[in-house]
Amino acid sequence: MAEEDYGIFVDWNQMGDLANSSGPTKVDCKDLKEFKQMARQGYWAKNHKLRAQVYQQLIKAVPCRTVTPDAEVYRDIMGNSATKKSSSQIPLPEFVDGNPVPPYCLKVEAVASAHQIINCLAGQFPDISHCPALPAITSLLLHFSKDEAQCFEHVSRMLACNEPGKRLVDQTFLAYESSCMTFGDLANKYCAPAHKLIVATAQDVLEVYSDWQRWVLGDLPFSHIVRVLDVYLVEGYKILYRVGIALLKFYRKHKAGGQGGQGNQQPQDSSKIRADIQAFVKGIASTVTPEKLLEKAFSIRLLSRKEITLLQLTNEKSLQQKGITVKQKRSRRNVQLALNPDTFSSEIVSAKEMRDIWSWIPERFALCQPQLLFTTSTHGCSLNRFYSHCEGYEPTLLLIRTTDGDVCGAFLSTDWEERKRGGNKLSFFGTGECFVFRLKPEMERYEWVVIRHPELASSIKTQDQQETVSSEGQNADNNSLQQPDKPAGDLSPFLSARHFNLNSKNTSMFMAGNFDSIIVGGGDGNALYIDSELNHGRTSKCATFDNPPLCAESFQVSLLEVWGFQDAMAS
Repeated sequence: MAEEDYGIFVDWNQMGDLANSSGPTKVDCKDLKEFKQMARQGYWAKNHKLRAQVYQQLIKAVPCRTVTPDAEVYRDIMGNSATKKSSSQIPLPEFVDGNPVPPYCLKVEAVASAHQIINCLAGQFPDISHCPALPAITSLLLHFSKDEAQCFEHVSRMLACNEPGKRLVDQTFLAYESSCMTFGDLANKYCAPAHKLIVATAQDVLEVYSDWQRWVLGDLPFSHIVRVLDVYLVEGYKILYRVGIALLKFYRKHKAGGQGGQGNQQPQDSSKIRADIQAFVKGIASTVTPEKLLEKAFSIRLLSRKEITLLQLTNEKSLQQKGITVKQKRSRRNVQLALNPDTFSSEIVSAKEMRDIWSWIPERFALCQPQLLFTTSTHGCSLNRFYSHCEGYEPTLLLIRTTDGDVCGAFLSTDWEERKRGGNKLSFFGTGECFVFRLKPEMERYEWVVIRHPELASSIKTQDQQETVSSEGQNADNNSLQQPDKPAGDLSPFLSARHFNLNSKNTSMFMAGNFDSIIVGGGDGNALYIDSELNHGRTSKCATFDNPPLCAESFQVSLLEVWGFQDAMAS
């Protein structure tokens, strides 16, 4: 066969249709956009030798550190001896976190080669402290390498990538853990039914999402992961997020089909859910083709790479502030523990309802537990007291029970003290992480409209803009709401409106307040409007959240609570 040069480590009997090379034998393309299209379409997917040559071309084009170990370094270190220990005698470095080398379609002895390469990489990259994806990446590239030295050089270049904004492999626990939190955030926003299933069935949602990279790099069958690798080497790390979320969508469909609906399931030990997802991903070839998987991944209308990067950096910062930068015994408090029914007490929601709300909040607050800041039953119906108790806390959760028994509220990303920046004018502030919801008579969340309709936003603004917008909560003589400038460093970085060119200023009216009222959501109405006595309110459809009225359009407040987020790890 024509693959002698690039298949010496491959057990061709396991390759199935991939063993029969067909299709194009050459790629005449140097334009990145064209390469991207060819990768997604699988231009070289049926020719092993061509795929190997394309991988070599792509990896050689990766910008790297000035001193990056190459094939010659490997040969100098390892020599040309053909004698190797078996893989069981070459333990993998601790930084792979116990992840084995997936054999995929490698010969048995080739797994030993992968162990040897990984250990040599550990010696050349002493800064790596946590890299659980390395065994899978090494195994995959070994399928397309002429020898161990070439595979070593290719993996080295991926590890040494220094292109600004380009991410290929997590190499620290901080980067890895923040990627798990980021995946949870993305699953929550773009795969809500599957996220709801995980919340309903697993005791520790974050523990389940800690496996997301392994689903892609480790559990996927070879026929599927090589198609992912085709695109990953061209487009980078964001592809892993897309494929991970696609797998979660298929898993949810699989569970719904097998059980005829979820019913009222009791949360199980998270290890059972993790094992169930792993088994599904490993057996996905029976129901989902590689092309179907990629089609689903690219149909997910994720935000831009920049927004994903901003979210990842925010999660990293949150972990650093909590002192979580190295691998340690898992001290993460899951939702159930953070909301201990023996200690949690609200006059509006039960512990179970609060757990449901907690599953919606950004992952970086998952280590926090609810802290009651203000309640009208104790502090009275005064807007001034509302502000005095809530200022200095960010984010906050607003809960309202009406005299009709309806329950609704809002997750508010920004400190209420920010309202003062607008002077006497009612000024909108906050970020797109804000959302509104109702719990009774039925449970529903309404996020920033731009999340569900990315077409409402285009490229990033070149300058922050100061705009005046209108609110139905004001009279005709005082109906302008100013959106004040705010220094970049002060805003929560993820989903702040300054990162978008919005086709309407009404789509970024998150929260506002003055001596007269508090408002959540704007544009052709307000999701919530509460008067200065915290007694009467209105709700209607608004452009920012594209929500229906959250309860009766004009309502009387029976009880109002505001909750903060207390660091559960603080001493």
